[in-house]
Amino acid sequence: MRIFIKFGGSVITDKRGQEAPDMPVIEQLAGEMHHARREHPDHQIVLGHGSGSFGHHYAARYGIHRGLGSSDDWIGFALTANAALRLNRIVVEALLATHVSALSLQPSATLQSQAGIVQQWNITAIGAALDRGLVPVIHGDVAFDVAQGSAIISTEKLFEYLALETDLKPDRIVLVGEDAVYTADPRLDPHAQPIRLITSANIEGVLHAAGDSHAVDVTGGMRSKVELMWRLVQAIPGLEVHLIGPKRNLLARALTDQAAGEGTVIRV
Repeated sequence: MRIFIKFGGSVITDKRGQEAPDMPVIEQLAGEMHHARREHPDHQIVLGHGSGSFGHHYAARYGIHRGLGSSDDWIGFALTANAALRLNRIVVEALLATHVSALSLQPSATLQSQAGIVQQWNITAIGAALDRGLVPVIHGDVAFDVAQGSAIISTEKLFEYLALETDLKPDRIVLVGEDAVYTADPRLDPHAQPIRLITSANIEGVLHAAGDSHAVDVTGGMRSKVELMWRLVQAIPGLEVHLIGPKRNLLARALTDQAAGEGTVIRV
């Protein structure tokens, strides 16, 4: 089985701060990854993570997601990439400390986009890492963009490219972020209820109710994530997407098929 996992930037950092990693959560998730790998050593895992309070603030400040011209000052592009790499090192170090064979692979080094969509990406190293039992760790990153100069490519967009344009199609995707998709914004509506299953029967209503991110985020909020994941489950037979929160041991249960009724599952 091949599983794509994302650690959301809002989970592993305080997105309302700046470069504020949540080390207890990062170390907890790393430990649960170790548990899952021990239970199912044959599973291939591609791990991605958001940039949270590391990359998003620089990207927003310098407008990297809107595009830069050749005569613009590209210092913000470099600062955004460097911040994303700092968080990546923190995540990889935590995984290695729990004996997860994590290998950092920077997407922007081999990726090109067009209007914010991945057009080319040399994924040879990802495939080689999986073949050798390693866990490639990718992350939301900057990109040189042939249409607008620069772009920000989210982890979900990286997953989309891997799933639709390569042979590394996932059997399951687990997104660690919000506790679930809700009928309304639970921060504003005390009567909001979690939606445990999203299918063709309710997807339109879910997208209508889904809100945006509540902190600095240049890659979109919940609605954009659900839309993208819905496209993937429609395109890949048998694919399930599981959105869960960082509750202790929930990731381990989700990766060992013991998290039924928790979070939100998206499937056709």
